[in-house]
Amino acid sequence: MNILVTGGAGFIGSHCCKALHRKGYTPVTIDNLIYGHSENVRWGPFYQGDVGDGRILDRIFKENKIDAVMHFAAFAYVGESVTDPQKYYANNVKNTINLLKSVLKYNVRNFIFSSTCATYGMPQYLPLDENHRRQPISPYGKSKYMIEEILTDYHTAYDFKFISLRYFNAAGADPEGEIGEDHKPETHLIPLILNVAKGRSEAIQVFGTDYDTVDGSCIRDYIHVSDLADAHILALEKLLDGSSSDFINLRTGTGFSVLQSIETASRVTGEEIPHIATDRRLGDPAVLIASNAKAQRLLGWKPRYTQLDEIIQTAWHWHKKL
Repeated sequence: MNILVTGGAGFIGSHCCKALHRKGYTPVTIDNLIYGHSENVRWGPFYQGDVGDGRILDRIFKENKIDAVMHFAAFAYVGESVTDPQKYYANNVKNTINLLKSVLKYNVRNFIFSSTCATYGMPQYLPLDENHRRQPISPYGKSKYMIEEILTDYHTAYDFKFISLRYFNAAGADPEGEIGEDHKPETHLIPLILNVAKGRSEAIQVFGTDYDTVDGSCIRDYIHVSDLADAHILALEKLLDGSSSDFINLRTGTGFSVLQSIETASRVTGEEIPHIATDRRLGDPAVLIASNAKAQRLLGWKPRYTQLDEIIQTAWHWHKKL
């Protein structure tokens, strides 16, 4: 089976391509390489281009019998989305609508969407479950929310099924060291911490140390990227087996604070990692963790990496090669 993977040269998309190949599927990647890396595409055909370009989509669907789509292609910098929302609505929403037009045109009816916990906004209760109200507070989160609404309408109107997977904090790297996390610019906590361990940065900023948490810093739920990839395969196979559309959280079930993450990384790397306490960032909740009961029940999914030191160890193994 051929699976179209949009954004397959990126961090999560490339790990999913490897997982698809390992399971006997052929990933067909489209990526504009604005943030992705061509060297990450090594398990199937690659088309450099944009999902907003109907001509290249026509070419892909005509040259490959596509059985399902995994849609990762999106801009994902929350802060940038606030200062330049047009960029996010044009790329994340408009281009997804264009992709869906081609999906229906070529009679592909199974769609896995890379969504986010940012659709929930500020938590009303913890752990977050899929019934929590969605009230995103950034244009990035709103763009993903809008796509979920569009997918729901497409499910109702057309012979079309989807599973929207809402991630929490993706981290780590391929345990075999083939691919990893390399964003430019980098905004994710774990690689920023490892940049300090490697000597690329002098210190890591900690945004807020006065939260009502165990050590005053924010607590987040980190999930290993390979566990995310496994969940995408399970979701795909669920749709191929005839399951209906759904929304599913992906998380480990354990929260770690920013300061705990720094301490753990220092222990894993054997390096001192200085940090600088700064003001809170607007919109950062003190704690953001979720329930993965639905993922376990519907997909039979259970994360293999539940300890932060395991996640950071795989990231460090990759990061040392950069």
